[in-house]
Amino acid sequence: MAQQRDAMASLTFLDGVWRGPAWIVLPSGDKITFTQTERIGPFLDGSVKVMDGRGYGPDGKLIFNAFAILSYDSAQHSYSMRSYAQGRVGDFHFTPSANGYKWDIPAGPMTIRYIAHVEGGVLHEVGDRILPGKEPVQFFEMDVRRVGDTDWPAAGAIGPR
Repeated sequence: MAQQRDAMASLTFLDGVWRGPAWIVLPSGDKITFTQTERIGPFLDGSVKVMDGRGYGPDGKLIFNAFAILSYDSAQHSYSMRSYAQGRVGDFHFTPSANGYKWDIPAGPMTIRYIAHVEGGVLHEVGDRILPGKEPVQFFEMDVRRVGDTDWPAAGAIGPR
């Protein structure tokens, strides 16, 4: 677990609660704007990171919810993310950078790629659809500002008594 904790320590800049504007272009071509929130924190003594993303419409109703577990495999020397969203689940390769990350979703001949970076307290993430031999097409963007710390998900565990 020490190797896992060490690898995950490089991503502590993601920990906290975040909120800000986002938009997505649906397959129909309709563009939806909403408020995105992210809640990110360490679990299992810092060996994994848990992420809860929620999108809220202008009326405050929840229109999107995703949950992910980020981990490091010390035997393979690689990061992965298990994601749950919109009735789908998958395991995806995750590549951290000095101030962000990249992860890809294989989708037949297409790849969906998310690239993010954190600067000045803002987590900026862009999603592109990539078809072989064609330019990427952006379909998602969020700019969420860190609004505070969180003791989630470790807080609130039930004790022995």
